[in-house]
This record gives sequence, C-alpha cells and structure tokens, in this order.
Amino acid sequence: MEQELQIYIDGKYYPKSQAKVSVYDHGLLYGDGVFEGIRVYDGVVFKLKEHVQRLYSSAHALLLKIPITQEEMVNTVVETIRKNKLKDSYVRLVVTRGVGDLGLDPRKCCTPTVIIIADNIKLHEGEAKVKGITTLVSWVRRNPVDGSSHEAKSLNYLNSIMAKIEANMSGADEAICLTPNGLVAEGVGENIFLVKNGKILTPPTSTGALEGITSAAVKDLAKKLGYEVTEANLTTFMLFTADELFFTGTAAEIVPIRQVNWRPIGQGAAGPITKKLMVEFRKLTRDPNQGIAVKY
Repeated sequence: MEQELQIYIDGKYYPKSQAKVSVYDHGLLYGDGVFEGIRVYDGVVFKLKEHVQRLYSSAHALLLKIPITQEEMVNTVVETIRKNKLKDSYVRLVVTRGVGDLGLDPRKCCTPTVIIIADNIKLHEGEAKVKGITTLVSWVRRNPVDGSSHEAKSLNYLNSIMAKIEANMSGADEAICLTPNGLVAEGVGENIFLVKNGKILTPPTSTGALEGITSAAVKDLAKKLGYEVTEANLTTFMLFTADELFFTGTAAEIVPIRQVNWRPIGQGAAGPITKKLMVEFRKLTRDPNQGIAVKY
C-alpha cells in the first residue's frame, strides 16, 4: 500500500488525510497569511533561498512575524521533501496569522501557523508548451498598489480567482489582469513578457505585479543570450501586436501565449525567442548550483 504524503504543520508531520488547521485560523477566515510555491527538479529545490526570502518579505509587509528563522525554514522544507521521497515535486509553503477568534483583530492570534506541503502540480503541460495557450484580458482589475498589492504574495487570491473564472467561462486557458488605470499587470498567477522587434518587455512591479523568481531567472537568461530586456508599461494594444508573448511562474515555468482576446500573436504558436528561453530555462532548473540538494 502506497504511503500517504506527510504534511508539516507547526513542527509535526501528519498523513495527508489527517492534516488539518483550526476553523478559527485567520488564514481560513480572512486570507490572512503568505505563501510560496517552490519546484523540486531531480532532488534539487530550485531557488529555495530566494523563495524563503520572498516569503519573509511578504510577511514583513503584513506585520506577520514568522516563528522560525529563514535558515530553519529552508531546512524544514528540505526535510519535508526528503521525508516524502519526492525527486520531482511542487512545494506549497504557507504561513498564516494563526488561530484567533471570529473578529478581525490580529492581536487575538497568538502564534502563526506554518504549513509545508510537498506534492505535485500540473499547469499548462504538454502541447501548451509547444502550441501556446489562449488568454483573455479580464474585466477584473488588479488591486491598486496602495491597497492589498500583489507585490506581497498573500493568501488572498480572490482577485486572481475571479479573473480565472472569467477566462474559464469564456473558453480561454488563462486570464491577463490590468491595473486600475488599464496597464498590463500580470496573469492570474504568472508574470508576463512581450517580444517586439527582438526586444523583450515586461511590466514593472509598480503595476502591482509580483516580483517573480522565475521572472528574474528568465531576465538573466535573456540577457546572457544577448537580448535587451526592459521593464516598461504595457498596453493591451501592445499585447495584440506583439511578435511573441509568454508567461513565467514557478508552477507554469515558461508558457507561450498564442492568442489574446481572439487575436493571434505572431505565428499563433511559440516564437523563436520564447523557444530559446524555454530550452535554457530547462537547463537552469537541472543545475544543482541553482538550489539546495535533498539528501534522501
């Protein structure tokens, strides 16, 4: 009989079927917490330290004090993967405000809840990486940067979920979200890149987009390949008339976009620059120097 996955919650491991949090946890009641998605490739946790650093930055922005150090968090993530004997997997690292009462006041939450799930995820696999995906520019605008900005990777993803629902109901694979003043921000859970005349453009984080770890890696790869990469405000017209478009993200990796609001992009498939970046990114994820190895 196959052993159940072991889920880490506050210093202990529980079988997947028994892993639970309190109904009074403010992460459940109010989306009050932060998270990270992390990939493991052939036993190497890709960019683990960078993910943990971003987790603590998001928590700091929310005045959420994580009860263990960054080094302890790194070690615990590695141990959770080792315990589950997963060579290729996806890790969801979650920290909530913890158990409180039914009121909003975070002072009622004594101790944050730390959860680590090591499992698998599939997002835009197979033909999507070759043919590209279809997208819809959503009516759901990104929250303004002076509100609950998506620069902090919080547990409140209702904004993204509503955009995803719209894409689903319209028959598109994914949604693209705009800022309140109509500039391109990001996908529902991915950063977006545009290629025009051999140059690569991506929105700045001042649009409220998350500062992606995969995005940063792709920028570095593009520069090493000799491409000019610029952060710039993008409009929907620029999307419609791009030579190539692609998403980046931990779960998505690099995914070509072949269509935006029924308008074909380029040749309607993955473009040459996107393809080159996909090849180089795959090499990068297999480099043991790009993460922390798990000793099984």
